[in-house]
Amino acid sequence: MNNNTQWRKPVILLNIDSLMPEPLERAVQTGKAPALQFLMENGNYISNMVSSFPTMSVTIDSTLLTGTYADKHHIPGLNWFDHSRKEIINYGTGFRETFRLGLKRTSHNMLYRLNNEQLSSEVSTIYEDLADMGIPSASINSFVYRGNTPTRMHVPRLLSTLTRFEDGEWTTKGTSIFSLGVFSKLRTRSFPTQIAAGNYKYTARELRYLIRKNKLPGFTFCIFQDMDTRIHFKGPTDIKVITKIDQEIQKTLNLYPSWQEALNQNIWMVIGDNGHSATGTNYRKYIIDLRKILKNFRIARLERPVQKKDQLVLCVNQRMAYIYVLNDNLTLSAIAEQLKNDQRIDIIAWKEKDSVHVVSGMKKGTLSYCPNGEYTDMYKQTWRIEGNPELLDLHVKEDKEVLYGNYPDALARVYSALHSHSGRFIVVNAKPGCDFKAQSTPFHLSGAAHGSLHKQESLVPLVIAGTRSRPTYPRFVDMKSFILKEIQQ
Repeated sequence: MNNNTQWRKPVILLNIDSLMPEPLERAVQTGKAPALQFLMENGNYISNMVSSFPTMSVTIDSTLLTGTYADKHHIPGLNWFDHSRKEIINYGTGFRETFRLGLKRTSHNMLYRLNNEQLSSEVSTIYEDLADMGIPSASINSFVYRGNTPTRMHVPRLLSTLTRFEDGEWTTKGTSIFSLGVFSKLRTRSFPTQIAAGNYKYTARELRYLIRKNKLPGFTFCIFQDMDTRIHFKGPTDIKVITKIDQEIQKTLNLYPSWQEALNQNIWMVIGDNGHSATGTNYRKYIIDLRKILKNFRIARLERPVQKKDQLVLCVNQRMAYIYVLNDNLTLSAIAEQLKNDQRIDIIAWKEKDSVHVVSGMKKGTLSYCPNGEYTDMYKQTWRIEGNPELLDLHVKEDKEVLYGNYPDALARVYSALHSHSGRFIVVNAKPGCDFKAQSTPFHLSGAAHGSLHKQESLVPLVIAGTRSRPTYPRFVDMKSFILKEIQQ
């Protein structure tokens, strides 16, 4: 079924947005996910893969596809401030916020600038590396898609007024096989039920098309996005969408003479991108309005360009936020002291010179650290650490080995966020149950949210079948090298 003369076995990576270990295991144990159960029982199951930070889709996918954290790939989150252009970069956080920022601007950022301008040219994606080896790849339903192939994207006439592509077409750098909603389709007569991407059925049909037509490339990356929206409203224990996606995976495996033959011919990987933290029900108790905490400062408004008199810009990524300090007369430590008054903020971090500084609204003391010191963590990264390690829930052993608690790979991930783009800014992290809010920001009472450093949102499952290998470390940042090795073996 596969004409794979240039690589050992095609790798198919299925990214199920918001797939978490406990709901997955419950769906399997109750017989509601037989395809996932088959892959788990006939392969490796890792329940604690560490995502990137913030735990937002574009940052996570950029880390997975480049093998670097945000300090190298330069996609800081779903919502951030470009200091050089003095503009907020938003990839679609919610209708009200997007509307105030401008639909054209947001769609242009997501569809074009993310891949062609903002994703750092200093790093390469797995697609680009494979192309250099002469190995084709496919991207289905992913907004992070940068490859080496000039690709014509088409905007339907009814949507052209919502984009900056009034001529209806533009050229981007994509993968050799590329599918993204109405903008680029593998099956010409198909029509996705979601404009910007495809729902789980559409994504699976695009994948099955490649298998039926014997067109599977060396690497195929598919994203199933549907579960994220449902969990925001239903909470993190919901398994209904897992069952539906599993049915599509069953149909895909059924294209082969047997499910075992599907493993013989391909390497199958199923991964979540981020977890969710259940949110509380009381607005005053669980929604952290940064405008109220920082009401004594002039905060930039979304619907107008940043003014000279503006002192702060707020960019919320659900349970994490960037606070940009534009006024040089304001110190970051002074803003941090103001934030410390709210006990719902568990981590407040900023950089000064070569060091990261951390305080908290929940715990006393300070912590400062930087790379290349006498302490070594479980990923063989070395650090110089001074102050109270409890602020990042670090467990320091007598031999100076660092273990992580509630915040997996915290030192590297906080460092990466603070070095992901230029400007003077503070990173804040909400304690579980709480959600940040600024002007027109969507929030998620009585549901679930993500974005933070906490293990509830940072640890996700990975299933690998068709090979006995596994990544060096259970982290997204190690996935690219693992996949490349599997393709080339």
